[in-house]
Amino acid sequence: MIRYLWFDLGYTLVRLNREEVYQKTLEVFEVYRSQEEIAIAYHVTDKLFMREYQGVLGKDSRAYMPWYVGTLNYHLRLSLPIEEVVQAHRTLAIDYPIRWKACDGVKDTLRELRGHGYRIGLISNWDETARTVLADNDLDVELDDIIISSEVGLEKPDPGIFRLALERAGVSPHQSLYIGDNYYDDVIGSRKVGMHCLLINPYGTYGVEELTYRPIINGIQEVAAYLGHTLSHAGMN
Repeated sequence: MIRYLWFDLGYTLVRLNREEVYQKTLEVFEVYRSQEEIAIAYHVTDKLFMREYQGVLGKDSRAYMPWYVGTLNYHLRLSLPIEEVVQAHRTLAIDYPIRWKACDGVKDTLRELRGHGYRIGLISNWDETARTVLADNDLDVELDDIIISSEVGLEKPDPGIFRLALERAGVSPHQSLYIGDNYYDDVIGSRKVGMHCLLINPYGTYGVEELTYRPIINGIQEVAAYLGHTLSHAGMN
């Protein structure tokens, strides 16, 4: 029986306002793409990097940003000078800062899941800013246990970070459900220790067509339904 729900952080509990900023970056080059088009291009680019270049997205963005932007523009059907785009993006970010914000409905969802009797924790590959991101979005108070890779010296998919979380929480793998958006870190890592796992992909199987793994959900608002509950705030933002 599931007693404990463990969550990833980025693009599970929080997301960036990156579509808005990148739209403004493209306008510098007199190019227009809708924020939905940009969101889908970011999504596909993220999944490609997760699959082909595992661990890169969690490192210093300066090391991979030109590479990433080139891939992003490819999916937007654009041919632009990459270094100029990167520089324009950095300049615009001064006036339009890119920030991590709680995903729609996250706080209400976590509170209602707790109301169903579940304990809730975090296992995340993140740097020293993780607790600030949580506090800024009032998510730290919703979590019973917080396990951050930069604090414990272990990173997903290393099963050690999942074992540490289970030990601290005093719960067994079979009593735990892990929810995250990166198959190669989240699903593979959690399953190595015997945890159940839900994979988040807001576009169904788009971008992860190579995977046969199920179940896939659109967001954490669907966790309750998966567990057999109905959230009273379903559909709220």
